[in-house]
Amino acid sequence: MATRASMDALMQQCEDVIRNAQDQFKESSLQEHYNNDAYTQALQQLEQTYQDIAKMAHSANGQQRDQLHRMRLQIQQLQNNMILEGQAFRGGDLS
Repeated sequence: MATRASMDALMQQCEDVIRNAQDQFKESSLQEHYNNDAYTQALQQLEQTYQDIAKMAHSANGQQRDQLHRMRLQIQQLQNNMILEGQAFRGGDLS
């Protein structure tokens, strides 16, 4: 079972990374540009946090896994939005 302290630390990391990525997403949307270093770094942090959640899930109990799953879904949704927005800024074709 994952310790309470390790779960709390990971949840705080998730919240911080999500908040930063949301800020970068909003800023990029307002300025209508993509691929700046902060935006790319935010996407990388989201991916690393996603991987950290997956690792933690292996030692988590049922309630903790549920909490991790909900956080993982939030991260995935934000990643998808940022990637799609980046495609739009670059005029990329998703097909």
